[in-house]
Amino acid sequence: MGNLLCCVQVDQSTVAIKETFGKFDEILEPGCHCLPWFLGSQVAGHLSLRVQQLDVRCETKTKDDVFVNVVASVQYRALANQAGDAFYKLSNTRGQIQAYVFDVIRASVPKLKLDDAFEQKNDIAKAVEEELEKAMSNYGYEIVQTLIVDIEPDEHVKRAMNEINAAQRLRMAANEKAEAEKILQIKRAEGRQRQAIVDGLRDSVLGFSVNVPGTTAKDVMDMVLVTQYFDTMKEIGASSKSSAVFIPHGPGAVRDVATQIREGLLQASSLN
Repeated sequence: MGNLLCCVQVDQSTVAIKETFGKFDEILEPGCHCLPWFLGSQVAGHLSLRVQQLDVRCETKTKDDVFVNVVASVQYRALANQAGDAFYKLSNTRGQIQAYVFDVIRASVPKLKLDDAFEQKNDIAKAVEEELEKAMSNYGYEIVQTLIVDIEPDEHVKRAMNEINAAQRLRMAANEKAEAEKILQIKRAEGRQRQAIVDGLRDSVLGFSVNVPGTTAKDVMDMVLVTQYFDTMKEIGASSKSSAVFIPHGPGAVRDVATQIREGLLQASSLN
């Protein structure tokens, strides 16, 4: 009926290309239009202005000789004010976009190692988008967005990478476990050493008190602690890695140190 009445309908988000006797005439916007066919007017075709998406899978090789499949997603649309160029200049829009994507990816990825390619996905996508925008604008198309949605290494490479990661994690776990066991053994040895020191001091005090009449356990303990105090001072001074240490020194200081050590040993003995 529309053809008989010389009327055509153009849907929303679509434009129609009007020709007169086979020559481009004008762009028909959405709505109803009168085309007197007997005067040579006709609709050559329709062009969608909606955003379209094209997924492109490109196989290439990285700098470290790993074959990968790079999946790019390109979103594009025809420009209403350049609908004539979009309709007449390109016969295969999707094929043209795919060719440009192939060209940029195969020029960019071989410059990168596999790990760098994963890290620089956004840079690759930006390079593809810039090249497409520059090329497709001449044909009446706008590149809305370009994404690198996936980089898939060869299956054997992927399996090897997973095995390497698993081995690294197992090695880290083994190191952590060994370090924990080492710390535990050191703490146990330190505990046994402290206990042995306490037992040795106790035996020394008791033996000295028995063999030297008139001395008390406190006298012997003070003498032992003062001896250990001077031995410690000697070790600190003889160490090549020791830095300056300022401590109070004198009879009163020695007595205070002896009291503190004795109280600490008594507390340790009571805990054990």
